[in-house]
Amino acid sequence: MSTGRLVVGVTGASGAIYAQRFLIQAAAHYEEVLLIMSEQAFQVASTELGIEISREQFSTRQWLGADYPQIKLLGSKNYFTPPASGSYRHDGMVIVPCSMGSAGRIAHGISDDLLTRAADVCLKEQRKLILVPREMPWNLIMLRNMTQLAEAGATILPACPAWYYKPQSLEDLADTVVARILQTLSVEQRLVQEWMIPDNS
Repeated sequence: MSTGRLVVGVTGASGAIYAQRFLIQAAAHYEEVLLIMSEQAFQVASTELGIEISREQFSTRQWLGADYPQIKLLGSKNYFTPPASGSYRHDGMVIVPCSMGSAGRIAHGISDDLLTRAADVCLKEQRKLILVPREMPWNLIMLRNMTQLAEAGATILPACPAWYYKPQSLEDLADTVVARILQTLSVEQRLVQEWMIPDNS
């Protein structure tokens, strides 16, 4: 396990399975995972994953299948939390999935909640910020927002699963995206074998 800290944002974009699968991996690699979820994120997770999850009754066991005390849920409007300040040092922030609304606000410096504020802090402090959008098609406004984010230092990592690994389940398919997020964070991952490197296990 890493001794680092990671900030994870989850928005109301479709693709709750990506957040679910990524958080399980993040808990295995980081000692502290600060989680920021929008209200819509809870609704989407309940709808897409068929689970009952809410801010008031949040449980990693219910959502992720096990207790992960290192994952701490923060209030989405609480600015008196560590990620809201540049003085809090961490290893980066991942927003998975990232809605186009959230991306647009971050691109234009509109910090109207803790998630967008934490992302803004990453950009101003030149820390790693990874956005995982899950939307199609993209209009011109979306494309320009993504360009602006990339120019500001963010990494845009669209949720585009890879099929050449021959995934056998939805979880396998989602893990191809999760593996790329981990690699972008410079975390050694064993979810997906590197391309053209034989599996000797």
